[in-house]
Amino acid sequence: MIRYALECRDCDTGFEGWFASSDAFETQSGSGQIDCPQCAGHDIRKQMMAPSVRPSEKSGAKDPEKVFGKLAAQARQHISENYDYVGDGFAEEARSMYYGERDHRPIWGETTSEERDSLKEEGVPAAPLPPAFVPPKKSDKTKLN
Repeated sequence: MIRYALECRDCDTGFEGWFASSDAFETQSGSGQIDCPQCAGHDIRKQMMAPSVRPSEKSGAKDPEKVFGKLAAQARQHISENYDYVGDGFAEEARSMYYGERDHRPIWGETTSEERDSLKEEGVPAAPLPPAFVPPKKSDKTKLN
């Protein structure tokens, strides 16, 4: 079913009409079967209107914020389970792995803007994590206070 905003050309009255298809509107309008509710005139035209389309559950369309939230949670979990948190020693660790001084392993941590610039200049592959993807930091259980 299609809902059209209609207008009577005789009295300028606006109203709505529901039709099985756009062809159904054209057929009924052309044969004078659509009446104006105000003056009973038959000179009816469609008005300009924005489409009203709602995604169905079948279409897979979902709330973008929920989709992103789920993706971010999955990223946080993956990083937490598969990467070593090296804290503010990230630049040193990344550099050591890059130059072959330590075995390669996935790491994450913090750097200063100067350290980030230095890593970039040296060609050390490193990228900042978007804030939504940063997992909770694991506390050092060997420290007492």
